Amino acid sequence: MAFTTLDSKNIEMLRDIPDLLPVARDYYEDWTIKIVNRETNACKNYLSPNRRDFYKILFITEGVGVFTLGINTYYIEEPTILFLHPNEIISWKNLSAQSAGHFCLFKKRYLDGYSMLKSVSEKYHLFSDASKSVIRLTEKSVTAIDRLFRQMHEEAADGSALANDALQAYMQLIMTESMRSAHYPAPDVVSVEFNHLHHFFQLLEKETSGINYSKPLRIKTVKEFADDLAIHPNYLNALLKKHTGQNVSTHIRNRLLEESKVLLLQTDWTLQDIGFAIGFAEQPNFSLFFKKYIGITPAEFRRSYIR
Repeated sequence: MAFTTLDSKNIEMLRDIPDLLPVARDYYEDWTIKIVNRETNACKNYLSPNRRDFYKILFITEGVGVFTLGINTYYIEEPTILFLHPNEIISWKNLSAQSAGHFCLFKKRYLDGYSMLKSVSEKYHLFSDASKSVIRLTEKSVTAIDRLFRQMHEEAADGSALANDALQAYMQLIMTESMRSAHYPAPDVVSVEFNHLHHFFQLLEKETSGINYSKPLRIKTVKEFADDLAIHPNYLNALLKKHTGQNVSTHIRNRLLEESKVLLLQTDWTLQDIGFAIGFAEQPNFSLFFKKYIGITPAEFRRSYIR
């Protein structure tokens, strides 16, 4: 793997690094686009508080659930299509045994590779404007979009040299057909608990995604996060534990590890530089922290990906 040369040792936002790789060894896959059938791969309950490295088009034809996009909550029981940006905080709570429809995942590099696809997505603001990201569909649009998704499955299975070209054309048609319905359901009132969760993850994202060598990261304490949210630290910990299974400190630690992996894989910075940027004054302390939770040293992690 070739590392990015960054003489200034400055990254304004880690997400600005092109083609950001998945950074966890256990789910690393080199892909640009995936098409999935919801009937055979039903969505389970989840909360995705951190930025992802892919866009998602979620087409629901059957099933009931509660979907949260940012601080907006939608009760979904009718055919709906959702256009999800990588940086949005999202969650899904499944309320039925039935599940049907499809979803498509594609990375930023895929979108950048097709100017017409990018132009259509920007024209309709489907991913950039959260108020237009959830569309309730008419019966006619459901039939048309379902047919397009099934054709995408066939193209993906075929795996021909022109498959990606065909897939992006189908995605343009899906976006256009979705706009024919153009019915944006009003969000339900978000709970106080989820409002706190959303703002916590926004703060955590702000603290950790702007890593800059000249201004090292200063991780806040649980109390500081709670003070920013005007709630008690114990209450914040209880909320995180209830909704994610992890407390505040664990989320902070995981984000530090995530950003460390990105810097190890995407830059040629020294271990001292990386440790310093994420808040460790001494490189040995950074290496001990990394090995304790990942199982190998930062140097071993970097070498394993080079191989």
